[in-house]
Amino acid sequence: MLQKIKPVIHIPFLASFLLLAFNCASQAQPKTRKAVFIIADGIPADVIEKLDPPQLRAVAAEGGYTRAYVGGKKGTYSQTPTISAVGYNSVLTGTWVNKHNVWDNDIAAPNYSYYTIFRYLKEQYPAKKTAIFSTWLDNRTKLVGDRLAATGNIPVDYHFDGMELDTINYPHDKQGEYLDKIDEAVARRAAEYIKSDAPDLSWVYLEHTDDLGHAFGDSPRFYESVKVADKRIGYIREAIRQRQQQYNEEWLLVVTTDHGRDAKTGKGHGGQSDRERDSWIFTNYKPLNAAFNAPQASVVDIMPSIARFMDITVPVENAREVDGTPFIGELSFTDPVFTTGPSSLKITWKPITTNEKLKVWVSWSNAFKNGGKDEYLLLQEVPVNAGQLNRRLNAPISASGSFYKVVLEGKYNRANSWYEGKRLQ
Repeated sequence: MLQKIKPVIHIPFLASFLLLAFNCASQAQPKTRKAVFIIADGIPADVIEKLDPPQLRAVAAEGGYTRAYVGGKKGTYSQTPTISAVGYNSVLTGTWVNKHNVWDNDIAAPNYSYYTIFRYLKEQYPAKKTAIFSTWLDNRTKLVGDRLAATGNIPVDYHFDGMELDTINYPHDKQGEYLDKIDEAVARRAAEYIKSDAPDLSWVYLEHTDDLGHAFGDSPRFYESVKVADKRIGYIREAIRQRQQQYNEEWLLVVTTDHGRDAKTGKGHGGQSDRERDSWIFTNYKPLNAAFNAPQASVVDIMPSIARFMDITVPVENAREVDGTPFIGELSFTDPVFTTGPSSLKITWKPITTNEKLKVWVSWSNAFKNGGKDEYLLLQEVPVNAGQLNRRLNAPISASGSFYKVVLEGKYNRANSWYEGKRLQ
């Protein structure tokens, strides 16, 4: 008679097997994507390159670094003041000031028709969580528009901000050291919250560098503040590293600045000198596409890049208004240049794909800026390899003067331009 033999299970072997099975199952599941962008205020590109801060250098080693301009297209309808809140909103919306309408730090009348990345995320994925860590209260309440009817009542789920108004815990001093303490609190709280709660989209804002720039210009004091900001960026890098080690998550980190500084003293900004317009972008993402290192890389590229990483679909009406090009994912073309006139249009571009046709759309209205919808005419389809288009326009003149806007649309990206014979009222 055969005896029933009990199986013998080697416990360490079983544990190893189960761990292997768990790891295989985790790898089979797509990673949850999360994004953090950091704005370190008022640091010119030449200063970043001179100091080569170690944390930012490490970010670049993972993904990449590029110079990027702020201030819109110089001398055109989109020329944008190189001022803090103006720059923040260009990062948030992917548009220049002629659209988002934040002209200075008063933030008097933002045009919420041009959505921030927070609104795009919340409208498509209401359950995803957002967070803002910032000295300025206005970054959340005015720019992002936390729970405002004009922004669709979208909430910011967690915030640690407004400390510039807290004169008890952060008494104001003439040297501005209270801002250094606030930045430290902001960076540490951001790192702690990312480690514990992992919001899907976070904005971290550090201010002290700009304050030291205004006070001391190009100087050891200013350079030291940049090094300290880099150390604080390291807190957030470490939090991301821990999350990625412990959970099935993939994190996008983007670090930038809102403006440079004047060339003479390093104290001022707001104008259109090259140094005031010189920004930069660090990211841990790889591979980066051709737009990242293109001569036309700019801070408005950040919003559409986050959107693409987070699998956010920007509605076509909105996408036609976005001024930036994503540096993540596939592209149809780069380096678009529009030469517009009252009845003529020339566009040149650098082809990236080979077997597609680009669509050229034209609208003679600007209803979008008031929450309306523009009617676009398909002007022409042109092979991407052609690299250019020359056309005469036979079209009506708008009631507010000679105006039209044109969109160059490929399978993977778009670009747009305006012609203004007379500035719109």
